[in-house]
Amino acid sequence: MALVGQGITGTSQLEESKDETDNQSVWSTILSQVQASSPNKLPSCKLVLIMGNDESGKTSLTAKLQGNEDPKKGSGLEYHYILVRDEYRDDQTRLGVWVLDGDSWHRNLLKYVVNEDTFPHITVLLTVSMTQPWNILESLENWTAILEENINRLKLDPDILEQQKQKILKRFQEYVEPGDEVESITPLKKGPGSEEETITLPLDENTLTNNLGVDVVVVATKTDYMSTLEKEYDYKDEHFDFIQQALRKFCMRYGAALVYTSVKEDKNCDILYKYLVHRIYGFPFKTPALVVEKDAVFIPSGWDNNKKISILYENITSVNPDDRYSDVIIKPIIRKAMQREMEVTSEDDQAFLVKQQALLSQQVPSAGRSQESPIRSSSGVQKTTDRRLSGSSTTQGSPKKVNFSYAIEGAKGAAGSEGVLQNFFNSLLNRKTGPGTGSPGSLRTPEKSAVRNDAVAELDRMIRTKKPLGSNQVDSPSTPTSTDARPSSPGPQS
Repeated sequence: MALVGQGITGTSQLEESKDETDNQSVWSTILSQVQASSPNKLPSCKLVLIMGNDESGKTSLTAKLQGNEDPKKGSGLEYHYILVRDEYRDDQTRLGVWVLDGDSWHRNLLKYVVNEDTFPHITVLLTVSMTQPWNILESLENWTAILEENINRLKLDPDILEQQKQKILKRFQEYVEPGDEVESITPLKKGPGSEEETITLPLDENTLTNNLGVDVVVVATKTDYMSTLEKEYDYKDEHFDFIQQALRKFCMRYGAALVYTSVKEDKNCDILYKYLVHRIYGFPFKTPALVVEKDAVFIPSGWDNNKKISILYENITSVNPDDRYSDVIIKPIIRKAMQREMEVTSEDDQAFLVKQQALLSQQVPSAGRSQESPIRSSSGVQKTTDRRLSGSSTTQGSPKKVNFSYAIEGAKGAAGSEGVLQNFFNSLLNRKTGPGTGSPGSLRTPEKSAVRNDAVAELDRMIRTKKPLGSNQVDSPSTPTSTDARPSSPGPQS
């Protein structure tokens, strides 16, 4: 009975598990069908294109939007993605992010991002850096021209292009300030399908004059550098107001939003992310425009107009707001040291040679004796000159000393030459008379011995550095010990 009971129990457990599996499969099928048919499913074809000059903060901004703490900079055309999650619908997708290199030479890579298939799904971020405010407007004009050039090359259906432009125009005109939706539902929208009855406001002057058909967001990065501009470049609030009004006018021309961010101080980075997913996926967004803090400005597309911009004119007193941007926000002058180096110009070859010829003519020696003066600067030579001027009684002493000195100098200047030894022994052979008797000869004897000893020491050094000679040749220079001694048989040795 126990075995039968166990068998019945096992059969019932199998049936229950089978029923649970069937129920789970049914629910999974229902959920998958609902998700597939749901119109609110997050699309996976959306893209973000980030463009800007080098060092404008593109890599750091992308990493911040991703939640990545270790950004890595690449080159050319980089691809990243941002994981977007919808908590209400329990759905998630990947938002592709393309980062174009700051060198405009890579503009030909845009064809891989902006093409006929991706054009309706692209949002463009134009980055400018507050570290170089004098380049902001020029950079924006340059990159928008590159983007417009690439769009014009596409073989787009004119109806699709016009539809995208109307979409940008409609979004700009129908902008509603967060918090005013309930009050403005009745006058703006009559119902879900009554687009003809939607009330649109007229556009201001110079608004959406350059409608490209794509959503554009201008991101001013590194706003924490504003304090450095105030300290080192003497920037005032008037300068920052002028920059802001110029950026806002540019954004109105393209229907773009404006966001001031600082990754270093984490300012407005979260607002930028929420605004992007609001524009791309339709997520709710409740942040109004921010214009109070000069380094944390946020102006959504459609909020701004010329009247709101004119509020900044109250602080711009020294210049006209319509002046050229480059005439007001001037690039700092290069440091003086660098400027002096840049101003150095090369001298003409003929003028340089004329100067060198004049210097050489001034250095030409006037007599043969002056040629020896730069070399013979030792105390022994000076003593010989003094004695010669004092009227020494012996006339052969000076030539003999010159010969000894010539041998020493020849040994120093031309070591390894066989003529050095020959000159030394010839000087000994040419001396046919001994020193004169008397006081002058006896006074010169110690000096001549010193000179001879110096020559002997120099010859010993030369012999040690050269190939070893015979024993008779080594001993012969060191044999003489007195002023009248001569080496035995100098002829064969030389």
